[in-house]
Amino acid sequence: MAFTGAALLAALPLALAQSSSSAAVTPIPSGPPFPDTTYPNATVPYAVAGAQTNQTSPPSYPAPWGEGLGDWADAYQQARAFVSQLTLTEKVNLTTGVGWQGEQCVGNNGAIPRLAFKSMCLQDSPLGVRFGDFATAQPAGVTIAATWDRGLFYLRGNNMGEEHRDKGVDVMLGPVVGPLGRSPEGGRNWEGFSPDPYLSGVAVAETVRGIQDANVIACTKHYILNEQEHFRQGAPPDYLTEALSSNIDDKTMHELYLWPFADAVRAGTASIMCSYQQINNSYGCQNSYTLNHLLKNELGFQGFVMSDWDAQHSGVASALAGMDQTMPGDESFDSGTAYWGANLTIAVLNGTIPQWRIDDMAVRIMAAYYYVDRPGHEVDTNFDSWTQDTYGFQHFYASEDYRQVNWHVNVQQDHYQDARNFAAKGTVLLKNTGGLPLTGQEKLTAVFGSDAAENQYGPNGCPDRGCDNGTLAMGWGSGTANFPYLITPLEAIKAEVRSHRGSIESVIDDYAYDQITALSRRVAQPLVGGACIVFANSDAGEGYITVDYNEGDRNNLTLWHNGEDLINAVAAECNNTIVVMHTVGPVLVNAWYENPNITAIVWAGIPGEESGNAITDILYGKVNPGGKTPFTWGDSRGSYGSDLLYQTNNGVNAPQDNFENGVFIDYRAFDRLGETPVYEFGFGLSYTTFEYSNLQVQSHNAGPYVPTSGQTPPAPTLGSIGDAADFVYPTDFHRVEAYIYPFINSTNLRQSSGDPAYGVNVSYPAGAFDSSAQPYLAAGSNVAPGGNQQLYDLMFTVTADVTNTGDVVGDEVPQLYLSLGGPDEPAVVLRGFERLTVQPGETAQFQAQLCRRDLSNWDVVSQNWVITSYPKTIYVGSSSRKLPLQQALDIPAGVAAPAASSAAASGSAAVSSSAAASGSAAAPSSAAVSGSVAAPSSAGAVTQISDGQIQAPSAAPTTVVTQISDGQIQAPASSSTA
Repeated sequence: MAFTGAALLAALPLALAQSSSSAAVTPIPSGPPFPDTTYPNATVPYAVAGAQTNQTSPPSYPAPWGEGLGDWADAYQQARAFVSQLTLTEKVNLTTGVGWQGEQCVGNNGAIPRLAFKSMCLQDSPLGVRFGDFATAQPAGVTIAATWDRGLFYLRGNNMGEEHRDKGVDVMLGPVVGPLGRSPEGGRNWEGFSPDPYLSGVAVAETVRGIQDANVIACTKHYILNEQEHFRQGAPPDYLTEALSSNIDDKTMHELYLWPFADAVRAGTASIMCSYQQINNSYGCQNSYTLNHLLKNELGFQGFVMSDWDAQHSGVASALAGMDQTMPGDESFDSGTAYWGANLTIAVLNGTIPQWRIDDMAVRIMAAYYYVDRPGHEVDTNFDSWTQDTYGFQHFYASEDYRQVNWHVNVQQDHYQDARNFAAKGTVLLKNTGGLPLTGQEKLTAVFGSDAAENQYGPNGCPDRGCDNGTLAMGWGSGTANFPYLITPLEAIKAEVRSHRGSIESVIDDYAYDQITALSRRVAQPLVGGACIVFANSDAGEGYITVDYNEGDRNNLTLWHNGEDLINAVAAECNNTIVVMHTVGPVLVNAWYENPNITAIVWAGIPGEESGNAITDILYGKVNPGGKTPFTWGDSRGSYGSDLLYQTNNGVNAPQDNFENGVFIDYRAFDRLGETPVYEFGFGLSYTTFEYSNLQVQSHNAGPYVPTSGQTPPAPTLGSIGDAADFVYPTDFHRVEAYIYPFINSTNLRQSSGDPAYGVNVSYPAGAFDSSAQPYLAAGSNVAPGGNQQLYDLMFTVTADVTNTGDVVGDEVPQLYLSLGGPDEPAVVLRGFERLTVQPGETAQFQAQLCRRDLSNWDVVSQNWVITSYPKTIYVGSSSRKLPLQQALDIPAGVAAPAASSAAASGSAAVSSSAAASGSAAAPSSAAVSGSVAAPSSAGAVTQISDGQIQAPSAAPTTVVTQISDGQIQAPASSSTA
């Protein structure tokens, strides 16, 4: 897609499947196990059984209605009182975005002027205020994860929440735990935390709490199995094929990918964003099993589910399957057409969507609003996503209502200090044979590599950071923000060296080998000495931008700009070479990491605006490195066991990504496959040393696990629907071009819809309209969000002593790993950690608590968590491979289940048991009574795809509300705001 003009370049869409001139010639990476994504030696029998090509997802209906469980009770009381006052079109306005570039934020729903309720502002990103000025560009999720510090997880979230709040944002589109990081090449892994579900779960929970304590709604994303960028919206260049399907078994879903989302739900995340791709061949935003069964029923999620931008593929189907809000509202960006909006109004009026469902959608949105106390902390939106100019159009796409749109409010406070601290504490020292810390007294310091210096276009010169010029402080895509400034490593190191009156020179052209060699040789000369600091990077991002032939996902695990050659060129001449890497994940270091001239290796992550200051703090010993790598560093891409799908593998049908490696990703895969990592998960050095001793385990009487029982109350209805005449466009109503409105054109719904198939009999999934009391799931909760609350019963407290045996103060991160004991289980799984600051010669106590969930496996037969009778052993140490302390756990009688019932025996039940409607609300075969208005005959034939997804006609009429099958409606070319 071609963009012209600075404004459009600055407003590249969040989710647009963008093809580029390079896409057609993008080389296919060598190495991946095509047509599969799991290497043959890494498949797991239970996973293979449930991760099959053309796998299906069972239907689950009705969509659970929110009850106000736990601390949501007051918010639900307020939300129901508010929604009870609303008309149907006002309820629809809450659920439907106004369209891409319709208002100032990347997403806005409709306002309710009658009740003085303003449009809600939804804005990226998980590291700062996307498109905003004068806001902090924080380190990325992968960097904060490397701190292994709960307090810093919370503080970073709180900082971001405050800045979003003060910019006038209601919903912050973050944090990220999808992708989790199944494969290290995944383009958006850096937005999240770690491929370990426990570490990611702790990080996301604390981040959610931090954001929402600042009175902003956190939107945890992307739910679920969104593990690669290729084919997330179909195949380029036309994207007419269906999106990739992530196929998975039940055990793996629960024990790996759902785990951190459960932590987010338990922490109170008020919103969840459903993902683009399909899950067992049912789209993520209309998959009734993942939305209704897992999220809203089993986890007891009380907030609202919003679509990713243009991830909605149906109208009625997505509503019945549990989606509550569509963003940005239009069917495709600036199309003026919508699946909901007026379509949703018609669907409720003709009974295709029951009143209790639209009421629940509205209540969930408003409950989130009250849960974080938005009314007491609202700020008018004071920035604009589409222009940095002070004045511009309120409705950017339509070029209407020219006025002030930017107030240029500085919301940074003193957060730069925290950002510097986060980046420094998330820096990992991988190797040190005496090169670090530097003293500042070196006679000559030489800095090499473009990664040390400025982007020649400026820190924000590439839209959505879609290039790899200069130092890498942020990946690319919608998960980015504008830098208010960027301190480069070169300028910070230069300032440090000159503060000691030292000499410093640099070569920032990665390919100027003559100059690189000459300068490196000078540093190593007798009577000179000093340090050669080499900077290199590896970038990635979202799939709508292609950088150096990398379509979001990385094509390989090598350093960019021939980083290996740069490092080897310097190390060949300089006997004190220090390598600093800014990377989105692991890279292959085989070609150079053992070189004796390389005296130190540092992973500096994706550090944000304070990049240079943070790395200088580490290099010069102002901060003792205490970060631990949140992923494993292998010696080949195959050592990870899984990879990405870079080519379609299912003909013209949806590409099939079979998760045949089960729960074995990252260090779990290395352990199972007998691979020796270069640097193992949890590894990180310090300028001091530590010893571990005195492991103690205290048992707590948690009692037996009791499955949840009982029934929900019936679905409430709030107010009445009214007559169609109440919802026709008001007389003389001005419609902004391409804006999505809730109003209909006529009281004759058939005529208003323009659907030639209107009234045809349609079959709906069993139970989809059932508003009677529903049974709670055994693994669910009738008390509070997060699943059966007994999963969080304390069972063991573990302590150990950590002694600083060096001569400087330092941070250490003791880690607790658990062996679950079963034959198909990982060797160990992370189940606890704590970052400790220990003075030299002193001892600190590490403490971790194990709850029932930590010791449990998912049993696919009973559909519940069980503690198997296999032996359980805990290990404590400094990484996943350095575990000097261990002790067997004595599981109390009556707690463990018989080993034969263990989930380890099979993982394919439940998820694959039924094709049914692919869990996708069994989208009706036609619009019929669904209010899913297909295009009128004048628009040509409507081509129905599968799962309720239908292709719109090439040209939409402008005189009627044009509906497409399954609740997908084409709104008039000029529509309205309520």
